[in-house]
Amino acid sequence: MTLIDSHAHLDFADYGDDLPSTLRRAREAGLVHVVVVGQWREPDQRRTGARGGMAAARDAIELARSDRSFLSATAGIHPHDAARATAADLRELETLCRDSDCVAVGECGLDYHYDRSPREAQREVFAAQARLAKSLRKPLVVHTREADLDTASILERELGPEGGVIHCFTGDWTAAQRYLALGMHISLSGVLTFKAADALREAARQIPLERLLVETDCPFLAPVPHRGKRNEPSWVRLTAEKLAEVRGIPIAQVERATTENARRALRLPPE
Repeated sequence: MTLIDSHAHLDFADYGDDLPSTLRRAREAGLVHVVVVGQWREPDQRRTGARGGMAAARDAIELARSDRSFLSATAGIHPHDAARATAADLRELETLCRDSDCVAVGECGLDYHYDRSPREAQREVFAAQARLAKSLRKPLVVHTREADLDTASILERELGPEGGVIHCFTGDWTAAQRYLALGMHISLSGVLTFKAADALREAARQIPLERLLVETDCPFLAPVPHRGKRNEPSWVRLTAEKLAEVRGIPIAQVERATTENARRALRLPPE
């Protein structure tokens, strides 16, 4: 199996001393690359110890720099943190995203499910990052939850020529069509394996294969049969297998397509 986990939070302290073993299991499972998503975070003990703010995104870039053939990094400000990030954070984000080891801007976007930042702040910070990606000619990694209309509206105004990825897509075919019309790629996570995800599976059946990626969003959203456990990149194969089942195609076809798509959409290094 040759797969790319297009969205992983391996810099989280959830992995601690287990990170080398986690990466070894990923390689043994046939993964050829993992994208480490760096983002602004509070300096809390559960995730980043004493380091917070954009230093957390810098950690992700440093991790990717330690093994460029297998890891790449992004940097962004999550919608949950839009109200806490400062103008100085945005300036530092631009510096980080200019780094050649940062392949994309994000994750960024809108989350109207939790509303941990006021919606207007979410929209402003999302649009600013979309403009940054456009100016740097880098792809945009987008988080959206219960906000598809506003997300699509901002992308329509601000998205640059490099396009981007709707990460951990959980919407239906109607939502998928909006993003496809904007030239976005769509990434599927372990949610595809969840019992209640029928609408998502129907969308996954209809989205053109050449626009699909797979991801774990680890340590979150472990696929069935590991649901509720700490997720890790090696389990992305379970999402790929479910995608093959949903589409009625060989797993090898899903492997080949999603790997090629991830390299193209996120400007990853060739194998």
